[in-house]
Amino acid sequence: MDGLTISNANRFLETANLEGKNSKVDLNSISSSGTAGPSFADTLKEAVNNVNQIHLDADKKAQELATGKTDDIAGVMLASEKADIALRTMVQVRNKIIDAYQEIMKMQV
Repeated sequence: MDGLTISNANRFLETANLEGKNSKVDLNSISSSGTAGPSFADTLKEAVNNVNQIHLDADKKAQELATGKTDDIAGVMLASEKADIALRTMVQVRNKIIDAYQEIMKMQV
């Protein structure tokens, strides 16, 4: 694979799904005007909500472990690591968005 192309991007999006929900974006259905798919703001808002939900689940599992309601240490650690990875990924996406915005603002019209 020489890079991410439109033909294999859908497969990449399927494997990157964090919640197990069907959040697949069909890149072939997006028209040149960009109006066929969900808006960028909606997609970003959904991603932030997913990361928040992952963190809430991890906090709930940690609280259950601390109160003695569960003894599944491995499950708590997995949930915590999943939340950490999701947050790190979201921060990197935010950084890329800020970089892109700054590059656009540098352009002369």
